[in-house]
Amino acid sequence: MSMLVVVTEAVPPRLRGRLAVWLLEVRAGVYVGDVTRRVREMIWEQITELADVGNVVMCWAVNNESGFDFQTYGENRREPVDLDGLRLVVFKPSDEDK
Repeated sequence: MSMLVVVTEAVPPRLRGRLAVWLLEVRAGVYVGDVTRRVREMIWEQITELADVGNVVMCWAVNNESGFDFQTYGENRREPVDLDGLRLVVFKPSDEDK
C-alpha cells in the first residue's frame, strides 16, 4: 500500500462522491488515502470515466529518485514531461500571455 493524493478541479459531484468512498477529502477537491495499486488503478478508471471537462492530478508514493509518481487527466496549464527519467511539470502560458 502507498500514500495517494488526488486533486480535482471542476469535476461533477458524482466523481467527488465516488472518490470520498475510498479516500478522505481533507479540503475541497483534495483527497488522500493509503491504498493498494489495484485500488489506485480502479480509482483512476473512475476518474477517467466521470471527470467530464474537469481536470485531475493523482500522485502516489513509489521507490524512485523523487519518491513519487503522478498522472493527470483533463486540460490544465501544467503539463507533465519526462526529463531523463525524472517526471517534471512545464507551465504553459495562457492565451493572454501569448
